[in-house]
Amino acid sequence: MAVTTRVEPRQPAPGTTRRASGRRRPPPQYTYGTAAVVAALALWEVLALLRVRPAIVLPGPGDVITAFGNLFSTSAIWTDLLTSGRELLLGLVFATLVGLPVGMLIGWYRRLSWILSPFVSFLYATPRIALTPLLIIWLGIGDSSKIMIVFLMAVFPILINAASGVRNLDPAVLRVARCFGGTDLQIFRTIALPGTVPFVISGLRLAVGQALIGVFVAELSGAQAGVGMLMNNAGQQFQTSVVFAGLFIFALTGVTLNALLQRVERHFDSWRNTSD
Repeated sequence: MAVTTRVEPRQPAPGTTRRASGRRRPPPQYTYGTAAVVAALALWEVLALLRVRPAIVLPGPGDVITAFGNLFSTSAIWTDLLTSGRELLLGLVFATLVGLPVGMLIGWYRRLSWILSPFVSFLYATPRIALTPLLIIWLGIGDSSKIMIVFLMAVFPILINAASGVRNLDPAVLRVARCFGGTDLQIFRTIALPGTVPFVISGLRLAVGQALIGVFVAELSGAQAGVGMLMNNAGQQFQTSVVFAGLFIFALTGVTLNALLQRVERHFDSWRNTSD
């Protein structure tokens, strides 16, 4: 009597499929996102070729790429980039140095929150762009007034999110820490600071967008260089493709900074999980 043995096909171990095949597929969100961007660019190019609107109003992606090439063929664009980059960086650094500690102190000390909340609410509700003429009168048309505008645009998202992060700490954890004799400084350093990281990163990401708006607005008034000034001059001369090029420079800067902040957020998330 013949005995037959059925041999089951060997299943690969979980997580080894990609390694065995030697091919790594990109995450689906990247695939969908890239496809959407390509489709939008293709639609934009088709509309530009059909001349739905004149080229001076709606240039195509090819025109914008040509404008990029013309801009980077001269040295003036580097001066504009350095000027705008310096204003953005200094404004964000000052906003972080002021907004982060003040926000955490407001969230930690109730009486300080009662004292400062009227001023924070008033300035946050006020359109800070409206302060531009006043800042130019006080600080002149140099870099100081522009950096101050960027600072004012960026500081409130950081401050408010940091205060919210402290206020949303688990009160049970704080009570347990105090029951074990933890001082305010120890609790603040070991519980409040790590616990507020997601809120702080969210505030920084919001601040980046606000700071870029501040850079653009600041360079509309009396600037000698900068990407915002470049866009303003190009708009006055109906160089729409150059305006689009400047717009993409701002957008790519924001996307890059947000991606870096997301990496920082993931790093601290993993650190918090392992410490738990």
